[in-house]
Amino acid sequence: MSKADLLEQWGDYLARSRRRSPHTVRAYLAAANRLAERVGAEDWRDVANLDAVALRNQLAARRADGIGNVSAARELSAIKSFVVYAREQVGHGDAAPPRLRGPRIKRGLPRPVTPDEAANLADGVASLASDHWIGARDRAVLLLMYGAGLRIAEALSLTAADLPLGETLQVTGKGGKQRVVPLLPVVRAAVADYAQRCPWPLAGKEPLFKGAKGGPLGQGMVQKAMARARVALGLPPTATPHALRHSFATHLLSAGADLRSLQELLGHASLGSTQIYTKVDAAVLLETYRKAHPRER
Repeated sequence: MSKADLLEQWGDYLARSRRRSPHTVRAYLAAANRLAERVGAEDWRDVANLDAVALRNQLAARRADGIGNVSAARELSAIKSFVVYAREQVGHGDAAPPRLRGPRIKRGLPRPVTPDEAANLADGVASLASDHWIGARDRAVLLLMYGAGLRIAEALSLTAADLPLGETLQVTGKGGKQRVVPLLPVVRAAVADYAQRCPWPLAGKEPLFKGAKGGPLGQGMVQKAMARARVALGLPPTATPHALRHSFATHLLSAGADLRSLQELLGHASLGSTQIYTKVDAAVLLETYRKAHPRER
């Protein structure tokens, strides 16, 4: 088995079994390739035998290239996962990742958009599209993210077999974890409108959302459509597709949703990932206070 074979198998595992996004797969493959190249790994046993010292040296080499804390943390996560996968392939006695602490990253608060901005963005992508069915498609994707809290990859992983959408939807998220999310009537109506307008056949396990030429819709096209709408509406660069998911979370929290329920709806593995929205909610409240209070004017 060559290094190329290792990377091909690893990439296939990430994409199919772990359901990682294309961006993540590319980043993880690049990190694994750098590690394998540096240590001269030619088979899974070579990778499985790497210890914390080897990974620390690899991270130090990348640091010397000038990468920052965020990139270093991602690099470490990728190569540790690569080693764990290798150990599983060869039946290594210790399948746990090498014990190595990554750099500390100051976690910034998500930047949600307001309900009006979310609605305007959904309508904006529809009005700016090159074709009516493409506009209906982009609007449906954005409403799934804002109205149901789906990640962009989760929305694009839906198939024609999911039609017609009911009051709830079973979603497969990161790590193959499944959850059930409720669907608002406006979201169901938007998806139904797109399905009726779509000129390409929608059947079986084919992707629900189609590209202009009938292939699967890529994340990049949704991001570009939202970027055009964002510019037209004068919204900041933080108004990305993923910001709609943040908005779903913060607006539910503002309406009184408890953290455990929100965790389930978002598909977070740990409550800690969900707790950040309590800070967002407080930050939004403070900003509203500063704008509205007469002494702050």
